[in-house]
Parts: sequence; structure tokens; C-alpha cells
Amino acid sequence: MPSGREGGRGKEPSEGIDRSPSTNTSLNLEWRLNQTLRNVQGLLKGRTFPGRILLTRKSEPLHDSASLQPSKDQTRTYSENHLGMDESAENNAEVSGDVINNSKIQKIKSSTVSSDGSPSDMQRSLSESRSTDSARLGRFRKELSGQNVVLENLRELSWSGIPPYMRPIVWRLLLGYAPPNSDRREGVLARKRSEYFECVSLYYDIPDSERSDDEITMLRQIAVDCPRTVPDVTFFQHPLVQKSLERILYTWAIRHPASGYVQGINDLVTPFLIVFLSEHLSGNIGDWSMSDLSPEKVSNVEADCYWCLSKLLDGMQDHYTFAQPGIQRLVFKLKELVRRIDEPVSRHMEEQGLEFLQFAFRWFNCLLIREVPFHLVTRLWDTYLAEGDGLPEFLVYIFASFLLTWSETLRKYDFQDMVMFLQHLPTQAWTHHELEMVLSRAYMWHTMFNNSPSHLSG
Repeated sequence: MPSGREGGRGKEPSEGIDRSPSTNTSLNLEWRLNQTLRNVQGLLKGRTFPGRILLTRKSEPLHDSASLQPSKDQTRTYSENHLGMDESAENNAEVSGDVINNSKIQKIKSSTVSSDGSPSDMQRSLSESRSTDSARLGRFRKELSGQNVVLENLRELSWSGIPPYMRPIVWRLLLGYAPPNSDRREGVLARKRSEYFECVSLYYDIPDSERSDDEITMLRQIAVDCPRTVPDVTFFQHPLVQKSLERILYTWAIRHPASGYVQGINDLVTPFLIVFLSEHLSGNIGDWSMSDLSPEKVSNVEADCYWCLSKLLDGMQDHYTFAQPGIQRLVFKLKELVRRIDEPVSRHMEEQGLEFLQFAFRWFNCLLIREVPFHLVTRLWDTYLAEGDGLPEFLVYIFASFLLTWSETLRKYDFQDMVMFLQHLPTQAWTHHELEMVLSRAYMWHTMFNNSPSHLSG
């Protein structure tokens, strides 16, 4: 991972902490996070501490000084949080992990919350948060305004979240689809878009009589899977969206015969569709209308989705070849990592006979798109794409953090209950706060273990 990366921030309560019993669970959660952050700070200062960190361990609140970061209103619409932001709203933009610091210690401390913030502290913090938002947006603008974008700098900024209206161009750059040189950018995009539709004419726009039996079977499977893609977001059921999705998947599969089409790849197109359509459509995604787009814009979005999907999967080729060995390898690593971090829950799962392949295979296959609320997917993918070539290995840490969010719950369940729970995880009400906690823990464990593989076999 790049060295200058910001960790996620927790969400600050808008008022003083209620000490009633009903708030104990929330307080314990914050205390566990603070203990985790304290351990990370010790690591970064060169102190040693045990490799195993139990998320179920209760500790006292962290009392060192930390930035107080109040949350924004979580009741805003999808469009306000993710798609409808324009330059007039920059100063109030919500960009996850927006505190800019030069030291790793300060970046990680920015995710801690105070348990006794006064109203004046909260007001001062709110002002500082808005100022930092502006500074962060300024850094993005500076990186993108030069003739040549320094991709390493852009990755460090993007890891903690990208301003929504900048996301389309940043994603194209991070994936290597758009060139860093601004003078070449439009020409390269135009050429690649034209190349895509030449492939569509050659492979897709032909009668079935010119296809092999395997190709006909594959096209029929894609046609079945497209309507199942993100079924709870009605926009994806639009006929034009369905047809674009079908063309993208079939053309990609024909051009990648080593894998062909694998169920789950259809989900991986959806974040690209949302992000690239957001350049042309505003407001709530539920109100989007494809009739508001010209045929040229629809074609450009489709081509960009195809090439970005190709770039993403280029780094995970063995995830979708026969028997999907890349995914199986990462599931095994996930099992070993969970055993090292939280041995009690690992032992309980083993005693109950629950295999990681039974639930984690889908996580790696679809990159958690089916497990987290769709409005958080693009934020999660900011981190994915910022990881670059290191993404497959970093997924192990994200998924370990995701799983161990429910460590205490899992230890209470038998085999059947665990299977049902992991197939229907209670993430529907998740906000950026929960997602940032998952990413922060993943960053910490990656720092601890990735360059010390012997820790995982201890």
C-alpha cells in the first residue's frame, strides 16, 4: 500500500454521550476501535505488541487528544451523498477519511472519537472538518489539473474516498484506461471507444448461426443473469441498461476465452455503470432516465465500462479461469488470517464444520457487492482501485475485517445459524461509519501481517 494513506474516520455523535444501559453496545464498539487504534499507534512508534487482536476484547476509552470529527446527516438521498455533488457544494462535500495529515499516526488517530466533547468543541470541530474538506478537494483538483497526473499521489488521495463528481475521471486514471497525460487523454478514449464497438460488431451483432454451441449457451446464460444484477436497484432493469450490460459481458467473455463468462462478473460492471452515468445524469438514481441521454453518451458509457472491467480483471485473471484457483487461494489465506487475529471465532467455526468456501467464495467472486448496501459500493471501490496491483492480496484483509465485525455473534451460533447469518448479513442500515471501520482495521492488519507471513503460521 502507498505509504501516505489515510485511515477511515469514525462517526461522531452529534450530542453528548448518553450513559444509559441502552448505549452500552455502541460505547463498547467505540472502545474496541480505540483499543485497536492505540495498538496501531504503538506499532507505528516501533513498540511491539501481540499479533492477535480480539475484536471482542473490552477496553477503556482512549484518552489521548484526537481530532473530533462530527458526522454529516446520514438521511440524505443517494444522489446527494454520491452522485449529485457539483462544484457549488464542494465546501460541504462528504469525502470519507478527509483529514489530511503527514504522519501515519495522525491519520489513524483521526478515526477516533471523543466521548465527552463539549458543544463548543463540536462547533469548532465542524468548522475544522469543512475546512479540511476544502483542502482535500483542493489536493484532488491540483493532482488532476497538471499536464501529467502522478498516479502514486492520486492513489494515496483516493484510498480514503474520492469526491463523487471527480470519481469518473479518477477511476479511469487509476485503472490505466485514461492516460496520465492530459493532452493524449481525449484521443485515447475516443480510439478505445471506437475499438470496443468494432468488437461488438464482430462478436455480438451477428446471427446465432455464426456462433458456436458454447457461445450460444454463454450468451443465453448472460441474458438470464442480467435481470438478476442488483435487483433491488430498479434502474438496472431498464432495457437499454440491460442491453448494454449484455453486450459488455458477452464481448468481454469472447475476448477472454481462458475464462469466458463466469457468474458474478455481471455484478462487477454495475459500479462502473453508476459512476460513468453520473457524469451525465443528476439527482436520485431512482429518478434517472436513459431517455435523457444521447445515443453517443450511452455508447461512451458502455465502452468505458467495458474497458474498465477489462482493466480490473486483468489483475485477477486466475479468479475466473477454470475452477477459479485465484479465489480458492485467497479464501485459504482469509481462513489463516482470521485464525491468527481471532482464534476463538476461528476455532468455533471449525468445530461447527463451517468452511470458509461456503460463504467467502461469493465475497471474492463479487467483491462484496451483494453484501454491502449499494450506495456504499462506489466508496468501497475507491479503495479497491487505489490498491492497484495489490488489490487481490488486500481483499483478504478487508474481508477478514468484514467478517470479524460479527465476531461475538458468530461465536453464539451453531452451523445452521452461522450459514443463514452469513448469507443475510445485517448491513442494510450501514453508513460510511461502519464501512470506514472495516477499512481501517484492514489497513492495520495489512500493516501488521502482509510483510511478515510467518505471523500467520505462528
